[in-house]
Amino acid sequence: MAAPRKIALFRLPPLPTIGEVIKLYNLRAEKQLSQNFLLDMRLTDKIVRQAGSLRDAHVCEVGPGPGGLTRSILNAGAADLLVVEKDNRFIPGLNLLSEAAPGKLRVVHGDILTYRMDRGFPKVITKAWEDDPPDLHIIGNLPFSVSTPLIIKWLENISNRTGAFVYGRTRLTLTFQKEVAERLTASTASRQRSRLSIMAQYLCTVKSCFTIPGRAFIPKPEVDVGVVHFTPLAQPQIKQPFKLVEKVVRNVFQFRRKHCRKGIEMLFPETQRLELAEVMMHEADVDPTLRPTELSIPDIRALADAYSRLCSENQGLLTYDFREELRLKHLNRRSGSSTQQPV
Repeated sequence: MAAPRKIALFRLPPLPTIGEVIKLYNLRAEKQLSQNFLLDMRLTDKIVRQAGSLRDAHVCEVGPGPGGLTRSILNAGAADLLVVEKDNRFIPGLNLLSEAAPGKLRVVHGDILTYRMDRGFPKVITKAWEDDPPDLHIIGNLPFSVSTPLIIKWLENISNRTGAFVYGRTRLTLTFQKEVAERLTASTASRQRSRLSIMAQYLCTVKSCFTIPGRAFIPKPEVDVGVVHFTPLAQPQIKQPFKLVEKVVRNVFQFRRKHCRKGIEMLFPETQRLELAEVMMHEADVDPTLRPTELSIPDIRALADAYSRLCSENQGLLTYDFREELRLKHLNRRSGSSTQQPV
């Protein structure tokens, strides 16, 4: 019996180096866009390996820039790579790469914050949420300026199973400023524990992969970069709407050095603040003297569940914002003082 033949992996033909592409198209990293180029293919290959096997996979790359990470994804065997690039200066170089990988690379000139990823891939790759993740990955060396808004958007998409997550539990492999990466993966009671820690970890398994020194990028950023991998959980650890959870967590962490009760109180109008905060803490059975960083995800789940019940019993509570109450009080104060006439 003849031994089975190995299927040859696709390899890109000889191409100009990324450095040569940058010179060819006179590309420069724009500081105001937080752009930093990663030219070392050993590092881009290492980022891609964190995603797992990409053999015959579908991939969306965010902000490919001059295409270094794009080449590593193609060389890893991706069958269908969709790149979304906002900066039109990079489009000619990406089109050159597309010609070298016929049928494998699609270039979209657009903004990933508004791009409809739910229309980007064939429905046939869809997996049920409780099944294994689909053969679809999001990979990106993210500009620092958009990395936090993007991951919050994607976490909300995970919660609602929209966007790239209509296909199932799509995995993400992304770069962040090292400090943001540490917040995303921080454990309970650690110094870096934050709103991002809770929001990411109640929805995903979050793994810190490795750190890239800032000197590896051009231009060199002032900070190092962390690579983080996300796998959405089949069952979220908190079963409340994303916006409600985010509101509770945001309020708690705005007073991160104080007891958690201080932030909880600010969820409620001044006239009911102490009473409803007491009810919420008692129902959640959470120690009110814990610092926000000491709250576990089960603690946050209990608080979110208690807050949800209070919202159902108190009309308008969910949309209440203490900052707006303060703003109106300040305006009324100014208006009252301006109408007083001197005796």
